[in-house]
Amino acid sequence: MKVFKFGGASVKDAEGVRNLSTILKQYSNEYPVVIVSAMGKTTNALEVIAHNVLYNKTELEASIQVVETYHNTIVSELFLNVNHPVFSIVNDLLADLRTILQTNVSTNYNFVYDQIIGFGELLSTTIVSEYLNQFGVENIWLDVRNHIKTDVNYRRANVDWEITEQLIKPLKHNHSIVVTQGFLGSDTKNTTTLGREGSDYTAAIFAYCLDAESVTIWKDVPGVLNADPRYFKEAQLLEQLSYTEAIELAFYGASVIHPKTLQPLQKKGITLYVKSFLNPKAKGTKVNADLGITPKVPCYIVKKQEILICISSLDFSYIVEENISDIFSVLHRFKMKVNLIQNSAISFSICVEDIFNNLEHVLEYFRVSYKVSYVSNVSLYTVRHYNTDATNSITKNKDILLQQRTQDTLQIVTK
Repeated sequence: MKVFKFGGASVKDAEGVRNLSTILKQYSNEYPVVIVSAMGKTTNALEVIAHNVLYNKTELEASIQVVETYHNTIVSELFLNVNHPVFSIVNDLLADLRTILQTNVSTNYNFVYDQIIGFGELLSTTIVSEYLNQFGVENIWLDVRNHIKTDVNYRRANVDWEITEQLIKPLKHNHSIVVTQGFLGSDTKNTTTLGREGSDYTAAIFAYCLDAESVTIWKDVPGVLNADPRYFKEAQLLEQLSYTEAIELAFYGASVIHPKTLQPLQKKGITLYVKSFLNPKAKGTKVNADLGITPKVPCYIVKKQEILICISSLDFSYIVEENISDIFSVLHRFKMKVNLIQNSAISFSICVEDIFNNLEHVLEYFRVSYKVSYVSNVSLYTVRHYNTDATNSITKNKDILLQQRTQDTLQIVTK
C-alpha cells in the first residue's frame, strides 16, 4: 500500500490534471490512496468568500464567481463531451456552496471558514477522479469526512485516532485507486479542517491507519531543498533526511513538509518521499529512520510577517516560572503560534504568528500585569547546521532585533 499526495500546484490547470493522471497510470496496479489538495490558489479564493459572507457582502457574489469560473474552465478543457456527468456533479457542489452561504447564521468565523473552505478539495478530487476514469485509470472517489473524525476545534482540528483508524482500515482490502481530499475531517455534524497546508498530514493519517509502505508527496520542486529558492540563491537538494531532522526543519517552518506529517510516519517507520511531479523519475528526497542529513549543508528557513512581543515586569521583579506559565496560558487561549522564545531576568521575548488575528486580545491581557511592547511584520530566519559562512550571509546588512544560538541552530529576528 502506497499513499500519494498531490498539492494544489500539481492540479492548478487542465494540463496539471493530465500530468497527474499520467503519473498515476504507472501505479494503477498498486492501488495507491491518492490525496489531492484544492486546485491552484482555490483555498485563498475561498478564504475571501469566507471573509465576505461575514464582513463584506457587497463583494460576495464576485468572489463566488471567481471560484466558479476557474473550476468550470478546467472542466471544459478536460471533458470535451458536454454531456459528461462531471459537469452536473461540479455544478451541484457549487450550488451546495451557495446554499451554505445563503443559509449561514453563524458569526463564528472559524466555524464558517471550515464549512466553506473544504469545497476546494471536494471540487478538485471530483474533477481528478472523473478525469482518471476517462483516462482509463479506474478509481473510487471517497469523502474523507466520513473517515477522518475530529474534535470541534475549527481551523485546527485534532484527530480522533481511535475512530479514524477504525474507519480507514477497511480500505486495506480495496482493489482500486482511491481518490480523496486532503485537509478535511468532520466532527459529529460538521466539516472541520486540520490546519492550513494540512493535506500532507492527511496523507500521513491514511498511511498510519493502513500500515502503508510509503508516502510520496508530489511537489513542484525536486524534493526537500536546503532553502526556499524564492528567498535564497543556489538552493540544494537534500537527498536524505532522518525523521528527527525533518521534524526539526518542519517545526522551524520549512514549507515542503507539514509539521504534523512526520509524527505518525515515524511511529510506524513509514518512509516519506518528496518528489517532483514535473520530473517524476527523478530521485527526490527520502525521509526515514536513517540518521543525519545528506548532504550535510546549512539549511535556511525564513518566516515572514511574524510579531516580536517583549514582556517585562512592571516593578523590576524577576520573570519566573509563574509568569511564564501565565504568559503561555494567554498565548494558548488565543491560539498564537510561538516560534521563538528568549528571556532575561526581567523580560520575556516571543516571536509569534497571529494566525487567528487575536493580537489585540493578547496584548490587552498582557498589559494588565506587564509592560508590553511589540514589533509587527518582522522576519524570523533560522539556520540549521550553521557555519561561519552561513552566519555571515544571514546576518549581513540586517537590522537584528533578537539573536539566539544553540549547538545546531541559529535564529535571528529582523525588521
